[in-house]
Amino acid sequence: MRKRDDIDRLHDEINELVDDLWNVPRFVVARRGFRPNVDCIRSEDPPALHVLVELPGIDPSAIKVIAADRVLVVAGERCRPELTGRYQQMEIEYGAFQRRISLTEPVDTAGATARYERGLLTIVLPIAQKPAKRERERVTITIGASRV
Repeated sequence: MRKRDDIDRLHDEINELVDDLWNVPRFVVARRGFRPNVDCIRSEDPPALHVLVELPGIDPSAIKVIAADRVLVVAGERCRPELTGRYQQMEIEYGAFQRRISLTEPVDTAGATARYERGLLTIVLPIAQKPAKRERERVTITIGASRV
């Protein structure tokens, strides 16, 4: 089972490298969608993984957050405003996105929370007290209401 974890981790690292390649400015036009920036922080008291995802201009109801088998998936779409005319400058990325974040420790998905506030999605995944049985269950995490 240890070898499989190593292979999965290597697969995730390769995917991340390919995603980084597409983030190079000359390739941005060639791809569809965008790749939001992500930070992942482990806290000690209480033990948890905090995942922050930059998602400005996105309706929180259009964001899906799913935790499965040591992977967190954040997906959705940032829609281009319906404006008519000819672009003079075009820098903002629009379209579908999906980020897969490898979780370094087993987490308690039942205790996970998510909040979207001022363009920043914050997901808190408590560290599991004891290692869970290796299950392939997917858990959808509901995003809480933002405060103004």
